[in-house]
Amino acid sequence: MSLKLFFFVGLITSHLTILAQTNEARITGRVTSDGEAVPFATIFIENGIEGTTTNSKGFYDLKVKPGQMNIKVSSQGYRNITKTLICSAKENITLNFELVEDALGLNEVVISATRNRVERRSAPVVVSTLKPRLLTATQSISLADGLSYAPGVRVETNCQNCGFTQVRLNGLDGGYTQILLNSRPVFSSLLGIYGLEQIPTNVIERVEVVRSGGSALYGSNAIAGTVNVITKDPILNTWEVGTNLALVDGEALDRILTFNTSVISDDLKSGFTLFGTYRNRESYDANDDGFTELVELRNNTVGAKAFLRPSDRSRISVNLNAIREYRRGGDRLNLAPQFTDITEELDHDTFIGGADYEHTSKDHTEKIQFYTSASYTNRDSFYGGLGGGRTRQDSILANNAFGSTKDLAWVNGLQFTKSFKNQDVLTVGAEFNHIETEDIIMGYNRLIDQSVNSLGGYAQYEWKPNEKFTALIGTRLDNVHVDGDYTIGGIDRGVDIVQTTVSPRFTFSYQFTEELKLRSGYARGFRAPQAFNEDLHISSVGGEPQFVILSNDLNTEYSNAFTGSLNYSKSIGLLQMDFLVEGFFTILENPFTLVSTGAVLENGSILEEVRNGSGAKVYGSNFEFGVSPDPKWQFQFGGTVQKAQYDEPQILFETDGTPGESDVILNEFVRNPNLYGYLNTAWIPNKTFNIDITGTYTGEMIVPLVISDTGFLQLNDVSPFFDLNVKLESHVDFNENFMVTFSGGVKNIFNSFQNDFDTGPTRDSDYVYGPNAPRTFFIGVKFGKFH
Repeated sequence: MSLKLFFFVGLITSHLTILAQTNEARITGRVTSDGEAVPFATIFIENGIEGTTTNSKGFYDLKVKPGQMNIKVSSQGYRNITKTLICSAKENITLNFELVEDALGLNEVVISATRNRVERRSAPVVVSTLKPRLLTATQSISLADGLSYAPGVRVETNCQNCGFTQVRLNGLDGGYTQILLNSRPVFSSLLGIYGLEQIPTNVIERVEVVRSGGSALYGSNAIAGTVNVITKDPILNTWEVGTNLALVDGEALDRILTFNTSVISDDLKSGFTLFGTYRNRESYDANDDGFTELVELRNNTVGAKAFLRPSDRSRISVNLNAIREYRRGGDRLNLAPQFTDITEELDHDTFIGGADYEHTSKDHTEKIQFYTSASYTNRDSFYGGLGGGRTRQDSILANNAFGSTKDLAWVNGLQFTKSFKNQDVLTVGAEFNHIETEDIIMGYNRLIDQSVNSLGGYAQYEWKPNEKFTALIGTRLDNVHVDGDYTIGGIDRGVDIVQTTVSPRFTFSYQFTEELKLRSGYARGFRAPQAFNEDLHISSVGGEPQFVILSNDLNTEYSNAFTGSLNYSKSIGLLQMDFLVEGFFTILENPFTLVSTGAVLENGSILEEVRNGSGAKVYGSNFEFGVSPDPKWQFQFGGTVQKAQYDEPQILFETDGTPGESDVILNEFVRNPNLYGYLNTAWIPNKTFNIDITGTYTGEMIVPLVISDTGFLQLNDVSPFFDLNVKLESHVDFNENFMVTFSGGVKNIFNSFQNDFDTGPTRDSDYVYGPNAPRTFFIGVKFGKFH
């Protein structure tokens, strides 16, 4: 009887399932914008599991259960739209949707706030985004060019000889910022020195910036925040080739060639994209002293990204990037580096790759991800020269200034996400990070041999007791082992630390009205003693290299970061408005501080030492305002007002008793303006023409200048800069498979540029501030099939 009963129940169940399917209603239609198809838009039932996507022509076909429902359509770059529908069993309904461009990105989907996909407007954490439209408008060739167009973000150049750049968030140095590539922390300390200029913008889908502490999610270095670079996914069958030519101050040529292509299968279950960039920039000498202010730069980047969907609920993706970059600065670039007065020459060979697998449950409430990513850089370098001398000893030292560096960063992890019926979300995960760096310059007896292993686990719960209130409670447990040997000129230091640290994070948001949202949060972070990007960089002073070494008793640095913000955003017809004001207050305990010791090594090199300073506070406010009367007009401006100071006066230069020199003491951070910001204006009257006006402002700040061969400092108050750009574009669509875009314009129209560079072979190459280039004219053309 039991066997018969089993077959009977199975028969009834199958019959009911078939009956339910035959009773389904069918909804078909097309999603368009300005009369043109919106491919791969998502159509789904709110609070349901039914959903589909449009095809390449914008058509969709959706089967649903009978009844009343809200059908929502979303697509990146467009505003969401929802329609209410009542349908009967077996009914066929045609329902079309017309989307409007989301000019200010209010409905944009981001992942950096919670490590899960969420609309930026509803995210419990403030996320700023930089999209290809803005990177194109600012004529950004690399990531370094466009990052400053977000509140609290400032990119600065730190060396005339090598072009070292770093990104500062909320007033803190680059070592406090976690740079992610496709959400993975493979940007090692070495990549942090030059990597901002090694990622071309034609591979970037968007950049997400989360300011202030995010260590509960992304690791120990996210004290100031995270910059997450998302590269382009294959979405459409497209191809394009582009070229740009720029003339820096009427003297130096900057030539760029790019290509992109994507191929998608008809069933949308697989696809790949290929991209490449060639760049060749000549060196530039601003003051005719024979020494570079902009380095000679040659960069070749190729890469690919692909995905495969073995089923409707699983996805495998891989990404590969190969970068070959050569840069050289100093004097007499036509000679071998050992025959010059000063040369910094670097030849990078970098590989970055990763793979991800994700699987979603049948009811779409659970998702698990496994991932592995790695970056490896092999670098040949030369730091030195004759220093203005021509003696036999000068030549011997110059010949010994060649070095080599090997740098590996490897991350492996898994993440599990559970969504509950009340819209709560639980996220747990674990990561293992391995970073290994070896930097050798035999002639100076310089060695950095460092290994950092970090095993971390994190948990986060997003609690939504009602539609207005959201709380994000998370913590990360990190076990970090730093094993490092540091040698320079006979001075040996070592670090062997095993440390376990808990980094909690609390964030809450409250939606007062549909337009007004309050966010507030706290995060704890830490940095274990190790060499960061600034410490791996070598500058030249007085014709001699300047090296950095860790002090013997360097302790772990901790941070406590508090944030609060009000965000008002509203859409009325075509009009969009968005206003954000955000306060931040970060307390640093035992902050890592760079002190010039006044010591000169036997080989003539100047020594700087990383020590724990007195406590420090960084506080201020970020603001941003955007308005778009309609998609033809866009206007945004934002900025930061801040203060960064030590609790007690901090030694920047420690004299060794040299006559005429004394300790240099300061109670505030150097190279840190109290006011900086940006603006972005676009006029797009039609599909064939647009004008963009963009710019950045850098306020007054204190910049140290080394004025003696012992490293003695002079503190200079420098004036503000306003870097304004204009770009014009014209588009011609010959047909749907071939289009051409012409562009041209001027960067830094008013030539707002530093005019007091240190000069000659004994200059302080770190005395650099303000915009990274003088007035530059550019033209470009792009052709292919693109959108």
